[in-house]
Amino acid sequence: MYQPAHDRFAVGDPAALLAELAAHVPATLVTLGAEGLRASILPMLFDPEDGDHGTLRGHLARPNPQWRDMNADIEALAIFDGPDAYISPAWYEEKRLTGKVVPTWNYSTVQARGSLFVRREPEWLVAHVRRLVERHEADRQQPWSIDDAPAGYIQTQARAIVGLELRISRLEAKRKLSQNRSAEDFQGVIAALSEGSPSERAVADDMRTESPRG
Repeated sequence: MYQPAHDRFAVGDPAALLAELAAHVPATLVTLGAEGLRASILPMLFDPEDGDHGTLRGHLARPNPQWRDMNADIEALAIFDGPDAYISPAWYEEKRLTGKVVPTWNYSTVQARGSLFVRREPEWLVAHVRRLVERHEADRQQPWSIDDAPAGYIQTQARAIVGLELRISRLEAKRKLSQNRSAEDFQGVIAALSEGSPSERAVADDMRTESPRG
């Protein structure tokens, strides 16, 4: 991942940001095999204590050819993206002062690289699905449980998926949130995004946890 020399966008604890994002957004899993590059979007669970940099676990539909094309000797890449937004130069105080401004994009992202392994064991798959459901149903008033399904139904459905473990060897993170701008420009961006779409307001919230240049 490209990081500018000023390193204002670097993240001190990439694992913490990965844990935050993985709890809410899916990964884009990119692999390279005999058929070239493949990519799939899937939710993944992050276990930071399993291995030097943690382990990500997910699953693909069995008919998806990506899992058959994997090679543990070739690194896979899982990308987790947080809220993002276009940043207009019109929001900068610098536009009024000098006009020397250009558009950009604000975002948060984590990239996890490592060896990818396939898990086909029925007990692994059912336990994984249970954990995944519990993670994403936890905040609902009436959370659904796999135990709500008829006896044997989840086990039957699990035969249609293949489990994956990405054992992380390298973790990189970046939060590009206008930290390289002046305090005036920084606040101008927050004010404008706060009046925008839900995604734009989420970027404004992320910016409030950062500091501008100077």
